[in-house]
Amino acid sequence: MMENVRETLNILMNRRQWNQKFQQMMKKVYSDPDIVNFCEEHHEDLTSDAIERSAAKLYEYVSERDRSEQDGKNIHAGYRPILVLSNHLIDIEYVPTDRQIAEQKAMERSKLVHSISIAKNIRNASFDQYYRDESRNDAFEKAMQFFIDYTDKPRIFHKGLYLSGSFGVGKTYLMGALANELANNGYATTMVHFPSFTEEMKASIGSNSVSEKLNALKAAPILILDDLGADNSNSWIRDDILGVILEYRMQEELATFITSNMSMDQLETEYLSVNQRNEHEPLKAKRLMERIRFLMVPVEMVGKNFRND
Repeated sequence: MMENVRETLNILMNRRQWNQKFQQMMKKVYSDPDIVNFCEEHHEDLTSDAIERSAAKLYEYVSERDRSEQDGKNIHAGYRPILVLSNHLIDIEYVPTDRQIAEQKAMERSKLVHSISIAKNIRNASFDQYYRDESRNDAFEKAMQFFIDYTDKPRIFHKGLYLSGSFGVGKTYLMGALANELANNGYATTMVHFPSFTEEMKASIGSNSVSEKLNALKAAPILILDDLGADNSNSWIRDDILGVILEYRMQEELATFITSNMSMDQLETEYLSVNQRNEHEPLKAKRLMERIRFLMVPVEMVGKNFRND
């Protein structure tokens, strides 16, 4: 066993039989603080012969560590070397860097937020960056309460929110922030811009993929329908798309959210009641509203339009 680590390292640094270039290279390695500290920490398990036999690993450690710290472009991109003991010799393991861990977490989180036609700033939204004032506090607190309740008891039914308000008051951003916070805790959310989704569904008729896309939405653990009512009224979208989604989610008691520029009353009378032929169908609209009211709590958001800032 080694009695004096530093003395052994000094002896190895001054071996005359080594060629000059290799000797200079290894002097740097054996005097490296990480190497010295590791050898001192494990002096009971290392012999001078073991350190000498581990020269290649020690050189690799110093080289790859320095490259990783300088530009991150070592032989194992995204990973940094650490020294370990293996059968009384010094070896190297590569572990993820802090940056790699953060990127992996971000990737895992992004997989839990499924979005269709949602702007980049919404996909990166967070509760911390949400602008709060008196006109937005109620919506924020209810979204936060849902987050607390859902993460505490995800297996029971929790009502979502029906966020109504004028353009640019932060409805979509708040929903994006909620989706990301849920993803941070391992819960998947599907968030779709409803007018864009309806156009996609119309285009899917020819490829016979309507059912597949519809099923993905109606069975999502948490669903956010953004900007409902912004498109033109259409009985097929109302009855065979929105109606099917809401019916399934009510029966299965799945958390559902809607954002709209219309209040619930306006949605019923101005959007859901009128078909593409401008015919009024109040009973069909009322049936849909029953499902919306079962699934969601209405919350009005007011304030200035942040899109104009």
